Amino acid sequence: MLTAGVGFFLVILLAFVGLPLCFSMFIVALVMFSFVRGFDPAIFMSGQAIYGLATNVGFAVLPMFIFMGIMIYKSNFAEDLYDLAYAFVGHRRGGLAYATILASAAFASMSGSSIATAATMSRVAIPPMLSRKYSDTLAGGCVSSAGTLGCLLPPSIPLLIYGIVAQQDIGKLFIAGVFPGIILAILFMASVWLTVKRDPSKGPPGAPATWAERWRNVKKIGALAGLLLVIIGGLYGGLFTANEAGAIGAAGALLLSLIRGRLNRQILMSALVEAGEISAMIFAVAFGGLMFANFITMTGLTDTLTAVMTNAHLPLYAVLLLIVALYVVLGSVMEAVSMMFLTVPVLTNILQPLGVNMIWFGVFVVMMIEIGLIHPPMGMNVYVVNSTMPSMKVGKLFWGAAPFLVSSVITLAVLLIVPGIATWLTPFVK
Repeated sequence: MLTAGVGFFLVILLAFVGLPLCFSMFIVALVMFSFVRGFDPAIFMSGQAIYGLATNVGFAVLPMFIFMGIMIYKSNFAEDLYDLAYAFVGHRRGGLAYATILASAAFASMSGSSIATAATMSRVAIPPMLSRKYSDTLAGGCVSSAGTLGCLLPPSIPLLIYGIVAQQDIGKLFIAGVFPGIILAILFMASVWLTVKRDPSKGPPGAPATWAERWRNVKKIGALAGLLLVIIGGLYGGLFTANEAGAIGAAGALLLSLIRGRLNRQILMSALVEAGEISAMIFAVAFGGLMFANFITMTGLTDTLTAVMTNAHLPLYAVLLLIVALYVVLGSVMEAVSMMFLTVPVLTNILQPLGVNMIWFGVFVVMMIEIGLIHPPMGMNVYVVNSTMPSMKVGKLFWGAAPFLVSSVITLAVLLIVPGIATWLTPFVK
């Protein structure tokens, strides 16, 4: 128990002083394992762990979905999604903010990344909002928060990573995130409605669009919507595996980019390099996380904690609230992927014997990570928007994100009280 505590302390300390978490976890696990069992067993364990993970065919799906999202971004579909949403709701008070949430939900479901969605939509949505006299706090807070929808809506990269780490069905995880994602999107829009109701000057209405303009915008994204339906429908219907869905998505995004005249050698090479860099970063964190998880298992911490919770007869809600507190603290100092690899192997081993549904727990973990993306002081999405729009100060962005943070907490509470919103469709996935 003490050994595991020292290990956690050293990992967080090294990460806090600037060492990448993948190296922090790897080094601490190697040194502590050597201290307990000897250097040769530690080297053997690390080699076996890395080889086993590197040859895990489940990880092949990750770079393909990442490449699909990058190609969708480079094909300028984000602008088309925003124009479509604005054509339907832009004439309402706060309409540009509504359009941003709807477009972010759609783009996030195709790119699979909250951070990518925040970066893209800050370029697409913030300039029109500011030019139409929207307040800085509403514009910046809306964009940084709406990007978190990418955590829940399929194909979600965090849910994909959770499925690989926790060895859960990816198709079931994708469908489990749909209803919580829809609830969150509705609550985000309610936050905008309350904001502009209190102060109409923060979100003045725009000019209404004709039905002909709306139909034109619908046709622009028809092919992309078809690709998404094929991927998700085929995955849910059991027509192909997650790896095959990723391959179809990557090939389809490449084809759409070619049809739109957005594919050349430079764009293709840039997308491949970017997908490779992101995948390599995730794999490096995965290697360090697996090493550290093996070290924690060796110390017996998970068995001890499970026994303590069982003997103390703690209610499951009390255990989950402790985990909420853990993620709030970690989310203040860590980014999402690192946090997932550090915690999921340990927490699943503790909660599974207590009867917790691991598909539901995946949505719960992703919800906590999503909250970490917009709460201070880390708030990765807030800093992404700030880096894209330096004129918008971080403090104002956090203040603008506050109503959306409340919406996220409400969605989390609903997930805890009514777990069926995440699991009632999973039995229908083949």
